[in-house]
Amino acid sequence: MQPRRRKLLVAVMAAIRRTTLWWLILLPMSVAVVYLTIDLCLSIRKKRLMPSELPAMLAAHAAQYGTTSLADRFARRPALVSRAVIRAFQRSQQLHSGPASVRQFAAESLQEIGQNLLRTAEWCQIIGSVAPMVGLFGTVLGMIQAFNLLGIADGQPAYDQLAGAISVALVTTFWGLMVAIPALVCYSVFRSRIEAYVGEAAVETDVLLGQIFRIQAVAKTASTSEKIAADKPLTDDTELIREVLYMTEAQRVPEGGRR
Repeated sequence: MQPRRRKLLVAVMAAIRRTTLWWLILLPMSVAVVYLTIDLCLSIRKKRLMPSELPAMLAAHAAQYGTTSLADRFARRPALVSRAVIRAFQRSQQLHSGPASVRQFAAESLQEIGQNLLRTAEWCQIIGSVAPMVGLFGTVLGMIQAFNLLGIADGQPAYDQLAGAISVALVTTFWGLMVAIPALVCYSVFRSRIEAYVGEAAVETDVLLGQIFRIQAVAKTASTSEKIAADKPLTDDTELIREVLYMTEAQRVPEGGRR
């Protein structure tokens, strides 16, 4: 029994040596999956993409300094809402379009940002689709070798040689699935997360743009009026501006000393 076990062990080790080519393909794939998972965990976070205080800060900045300086103040932030709003107003200024176009530009910007985020996650899907094919190729090759041994030996091949051929088939299949399953799980999780964040950002962006348009309308009306009665009651829009400014006073960073 001992010599037979030793022969089987030698056959298995020979099969592992024969699968070195598959290791050269599957091992880099596994490393890539680990890297992509870590990168996505760090970049696709709600605190990073959807900070709760950002919409109020954007509204306060637009109320005090206008929308033209939003890019100078918030361009480096990775948040979805700020990136969509800044791109929308920049395109609107270039095309001299109205509020309706700004909302459309913001929606298009969010869609583009979401697609860019998905491109990174799609690499996990590619690896998850290719790795089983690599394992299947090794499985087919191992079975071909096993049947060749059966044909050459007239149905009675050496056990060590047959075990080596079957091991090639099983080992490559095993590692192909070991790489593919985590990759596909990673893709599914982060795709769902990105879609949820983009949908939430679309709602917040629409609400924020509505506030900014109301603020701009009140500011335009005030600038064209030469005289305002001292006892004139505050309108709802004026109350909105004050509410936004007071609500974000503790959060905003002074803009170069301007008040």
